[in-house]
Amino acid sequence: MQLIVGLGNPGTKYAGTRHNAGFMAVTAIAEKYGVTRWKEEHQAHTATINVDGEKVMLVMPQTFMNLSGDAVGPLMRYYKLSPADVIVIYDDMDLPVGQLRLRVKGSAGGHNGMKSVIAHLGTDQFPHVRIGIGRPQPGWTVIDHVLARPQEDDAAAMAEGVQQAAEAAVGICTLGMDLAMNRFNPLKRAR
Repeated sequence: MQLIVGLGNPGTKYAGTRHNAGFMAVTAIAEKYGVTRWKEEHQAHTATINVDGEKVMLVMPQTFMNLSGDAVGPLMRYYKLSPADVIVIYDDMDLPVGQLRLRVKGSAGGHNGMKSVIAHLGTDQFPHVRIGIGRPQPGWTVIDHVLARPQEDDAAAMAEGVQQAAEAAVGICTLGMDLAMNRFNPLKRAR
């Protein structure tokens, strides 16, 4: 079994905000697989889907972003999984809006939700699916930026990035990390 974890903040106040890109991607997977019922366990909403004959658990921590690991770590241990079985989807300000970046490991890069997950898993070596949300506008704080909904010019790119992240996370389950990175990471341009 694998976990596909989307990071975000619970509640309607945060729905659709840039910081909830992970929740949006997990919701897109749930819709594609016809999930109608979620359950609550280990401070998270979870649902199980079947991907090519394998069980995959969709996870949306309900701890608020900065404490995401409080849900992810206990779920991983309860189901006797390794960090390599935990795919985490989250927003990244260092990528252009909607751009994906898949990695097999990596630091939190200032993302408090990822800091919490890394601390609770005891390693940064697990699949990362990052969705670009771009940098704040002039005069905006980081908090203003991540807790705002994408503006009209960014909304389409953000929605496309969320859909691609959903496909990439499922792709990690079906193809393995190396092939998923080859398929979903942007091509590097020759200089």
